[in-house]
Amino acid sequence: MTEMEELRRRLAEWRPAPYEGLPDIDLYKDQVLAYMQRQQMPGESADELTGAMINNYIKSGVLPRPEGKRYQRPHLAALTAICQLKQVLSVGDTSRLLEQQPDIGDTQAFYTRYLARLNEALAQAAKKLPDAGEQPELARLALDLALQSYVDRLVARELLEMLSRKQAAEKPVLPKAEKEPKEPKEKKDKEN
Repeated sequence: MTEMEELRRRLAEWRPAPYEGLPDIDLYKDQVLAYMQRQQMPGESADELTGAMINNYIKSGVLPRPEGKRYQRPHLAALTAICQLKQVLSVGDTSRLLEQQPDIGDTQAFYTRYLARLNEALAQAAKKLPDAGEQPELARLALDLALQSYVDRLVARELLEMLSRKQAAEKPVLPKAEKEPKEPKEKKDKEN
């Protein structure tokens, strides 16, 4: 099997576990770290998930707090999306993107939809690969894909900014409570 065929096979076959395939037992952080390595595409050269990263995701609000020190399916589903999205978005942008998803309150529904979109993206990428008999210009194809990734990232960030502005404009502005005028300090001192 050629390298191109192997890449095409990975794009066609590899998928993160579906929601029902995620462990149905509570995991501790070290177990989560080991499990998440299997949720990433083989050969992916991304930064490996660490305990400190998980803590930062929790602090930033992009990942829910664990039950005690145990992580459950919703945490694993969210971490799968976070680990993949962080390759192209900042943690802040990832958080804003996830907050805007209409089904984010139903982790299983969101994750199922997320995996369907990931499947479509992987299939589209596989279609761009040349057939085995062709003598492709790999450098040109890599440049085209990198540029498309760059443009897609720019557009995604702009859309997130638009969503943030729209959300801010839709928030009702509450009138500020009127403050009682403060008495001058001298007057208070004279009364005491």
